[in-house]
Amino acid sequence: METLTVIATFAALSQETRLEVFRLLVRHEPEGLAAGEIARQLEVPHNTMSAHLAVLTRAQLAVSQRQGRSIIYRANLDHMKKTVQFLVRDCCAGHPEVCEPLMAALSGCSPTAEENQPA
Repeated sequence: METLTVIATFAALSQETRLEVFRLLVRHEPEGLAAGEIARQLEVPHNTMSAHLAVLTRAQLAVSQRQGRSIIYRANLDHMKKTVQFLVRDCCAGHPEVCEPLMAALSGCSPTAEENQPA
């Protein structure tokens, strides 16, 4: 993964609505959500949501597929996985045990995992 790709990924997520869109899409994997439903759930005007979805798509954080009259968006979890791997690819300067807690935290997919994290 290229450094500029990672920068684009974080730039896309550095805006509150886009971050919430990505988190919403992750919660709705693997089915995805229609663009209008995303806008409704987050209470964002449709034209504004279209712009946010375009940014997330360009940053490879979301993928879209036409389904009838709707466009269904899904989180690109493979891209996020590659982004996180890029960040920790040096395994803490040759000491993978230092990164083990991080990797263990990422391996679980639990609705209460965030609630159990220290503030």
